[in-house]
Amino acid sequence: MIEEPAGQDIFRPVSVDRASQVIVDQIKALVREGKLVKGDRLPSERDLCQRFGVSRVTVREALRVLEASGLIAIRVGARGGAFVASPTTERLGEGLADLMALSPLTPAHVTEARTVIEVGILPFVVERATEADIANLRRMVDQGQEALDRNAYTMNLSAAFHVGVATCAHNPAIEMLVQSFHGPMLLSLRQAQLVAPAMGRKGTDEHAALVDAIEKRDVEAAIRVMNTHLNRTASLVRDLEPSDQE
Repeated sequence: MIEEPAGQDIFRPVSVDRASQVIVDQIKALVREGKLVKGDRLPSERDLCQRFGVSRVTVREALRVLEASGLIAIRVGARGGAFVASPTTERLGEGLADLMALSPLTPAHVTEARTVIEVGILPFVVERATEADIANLRRMVDQGQEALDRNAYTMNLSAAFHVGVATCAHNPAIEMLVQSFHGPMLLSLRQAQLVAPAMGRKGTDEHAALVDAIEKRDVEAAIRVMNTHLNRTASLVRDLEPSDQE
């Protein structure tokens, strides 16, 4: 539960149109400023109504928006309430995927961005990947090859592998960036698969070659494999327009 300085209320009354959005903006600002931190319990709906000077309907609407964005979690029960949370990378990825679907962002744009990010992180991956990391990547490659043999390969396996590579950099910012890009990555891979249904086999072979390069601590080889891998995807989606994504 947040503790406020004596005689000070960190929430300010609102009296403008779209009051719920003003409440959302205030709470986001309090989180950014560190006045609210993960795990803090917000005041009750009744208290928030009094502090903001609005109706319960307005407060509930603001809480729904905050919950949908992952900034708060609503718990029920005797110890329930609205608690400050942190948006997950999965939620961020879903948001980016929605943005891609609703904007003139093409699979080619996504693949180009992936090239900048995924090639750029390889020096860190090659330097920092542990034996456990490499074993995990091997398992993912094996799962992909087994799925191909069963004719059950999906682009989810490919996207998961690329996220797995990013985790080997052991940099939370890099991992969050690549994980948040998971949704758009998956959409672009699915579009490439529509153009070339057999791409899974070639892609899995390249995944295996990438793991070999990482295990040998060969940055140049890793970059070479990744560039070949992503350039092939780029060539498949280059002419796809946003309208082709459905």
